[in-house]
Amino acid sequence: MVRTEQLEYIAAVTRLGSLRRAADELRLSQPALSETVRNLERELGVDLLERKRSGATMSASGRELLPHIIGVLDAVDRLRSAAGEQHRISRMVRVGTVNAATVPLLIPVVREFRAAHPVTQVEVVGAQQTDIHRTLLEGGFDLGLVNHLEGDDVPAAFESTELLRGRPVVCVRPDSPLAAGPSVSVDDLLGVPLIGMRSGYVMHRYVHRLLDGRGLAFAYSTDGAEMGKLMVAEGLGATVLPDFSVIGDPLERRGALTHRPISGDATRVLLMLQRRRAESVPQAARDLHEVFVRRARAIGAGPGVS
Repeated sequence: MVRTEQLEYIAAVTRLGSLRRAADELRLSQPALSETVRNLERELGVDLLERKRSGATMSASGRELLPHIIGVLDAVDRLRSAAGEQHRISRMVRVGTVNAATVPLLIPVVREFRAAHPVTQVEVVGAQQTDIHRTLLEGGFDLGLVNHLEGDDVPAAFESTELLRGRPVVCVRPDSPLAAGPSVSVDDLLGVPLIGMRSGYVMHRYVHRLLDGRGLAFAYSTDGAEMGKLMVAEGLGATVLPDFSVIGDPLERRGALTHRPISGDATRVLLMLQRRRAESVPQAARDLHEVFVRRARAIGAGPGVS
């Protein structure tokens, strides 16, 4: 007979991508967890996991069954709640993000969600867009925050909600020569050390398209907007980010950063909230999705689902 804890264990392995990490979180020995998962696989007659040296991920059969597993666990959660079990440990909600709009959007959303769900842990994981998409499909993330350039194709496997719409801007220190005028030209940008996002980020692709091979050589490259802004504030150079990644940032509020639009460029960057299309979505993930949409509306964006 399938037991609830077996389903919780397989969900933890899927979310964390490793039997070892799941065993640590569940406070089980790895052999005990592995045997429990294998017993569930024998009970169901399918291999739920693909076991590799780099970790365990959901098999194709496991991905087909995952919505049903989540549905059963949600039903158990609702039963426990109805029975008045207020002190149980709730499952984690995981958000993968490219670290865009961290201060104006992500932090207020997490704060509001936690106020309404005080026993639900929110894990925020910085990653590249391709990694976010892969982990969403495998069930390791509940939600993903990714950037798209306007006109990009949106993967059909995801339900995508537009949260914010902005424009690329050059992020510099206020004492930089690039901050002296109302905008920055491509020629101006080529004259300073450039801090680029690593390959795999939308802004890496955008900068290459903008400069069109005109002697581009990043002085530095980094993962994500947060480190890029810190490097700018420390005087290492300039970077190009969506304006919603800079406006309201603590470094901007303290006067360590400013930003300028790019002359003659009409590109728009969209911040999208994505989740895997599935019949059953955990209630906590649905609630967090609603908070993201509500917060985006409050800061002036008009979200729409594609």
